[in-house]
Amino acid sequence: MDIPTYADVEAAHERIRPHIHRTPILASSYINGLAGAELFFKCENFQKAGAFKARGASNAVFGLDEEMASVGVATHSSGNHALSLAYAAGKRGIPVTVVMPRTAPEPKKAAVRGYGGRIVECEPSTSSREAVFAEVVAETGAEFVHPYNDPRVIAGQATCSKEIIEDLGEIDAVVAPIGGGGMVSGCCLTLSTIAPRTRVYAAEPKNADDAYRSFKAGHIIADDAPVTVADGLKVPLKELTWHFVSRHVDDILTATEEEIVAAMRLIWERMKIVMEPSSAVPLATILKNRELFAGKRVGVVITGGNVDLGRLPWAEA
Repeated sequence: MDIPTYADVEAAHERIRPHIHRTPILASSYINGLAGAELFFKCENFQKAGAFKARGASNAVFGLDEEMASVGVATHSSGNHALSLAYAAGKRGIPVTVVMPRTAPEPKKAAVRGYGGRIVECEPSTSSREAVFAEVVAETGAEFVHPYNDPRVIAGQATCSKEIIEDLGEIDAVVAPIGGGGMVSGCCLTLSTIAPRTRVYAAEPKNADDAYRSFKAGHIIADDAPVTVADGLKVPLKELTWHFVSRHVDDILTATEEEIVAAMRLIWERMKIVMEPSSAVPLATILKNRELFAGKRVGVVITGGNVDLGRLPWAEA
């Protein structure tokens, strides 16, 4: 495997600087009171394309040489990587094809098309996604930018935690959602280098807890089609992200569907910001494990804000 280094993170930060937002860090005294800790929310829901994945996608796209860029890029994604890659490819003016589950939220599909991307639909399972994607690559010859098992993507995602430490100094912990592990791997890469005393916790839906079970078993366990409101966290770990998770994550914490929806609603109501269910998993696990974080200064990554406003989870309950 080509393991990214912190030098790659620094290079990525310079490369993507013109194409991303340096997102704000917000806090809520009310939520701090509930948690018994000082929480700092890194708001990647305000990022370009509405999600942290614009960082990794931009690093991959703008790192291509002209010959590689000319054939375009392709990926498979349930949503945020899809629209982030479409955003980056559109900025560079190259073609992009995305394989998306037919069940992916319509606003995410609309955003991909809005950025000029072509969508090929698949069934909502990892096996279907990868099979359809193989057909797309054979047809187009496009450069594959994996949603997370790609050193260019991980180096880009690592710039998020780099900004957290630059803005806050060394804190006690960072909690980020985990699906495939791209953001968490980026946190591991950055924090192990520039803030080694900062603990890294991954937060996962109990209904899609393959990363938790992998972490406890010591090897990758992959679920094919878990069902959870946190649609961005359904994919399994891969070799590259497992490298970071298995070596640097302190623990993986899980939350139920009810706890995730309650945390999402709490942030909407108290902080007045739009974030998607996947982004609520970290807060849900913090509130569930108050003793672990009591009195600590904790960075919390809000990974995205691309939610279907016509299908809010508390309205469907």
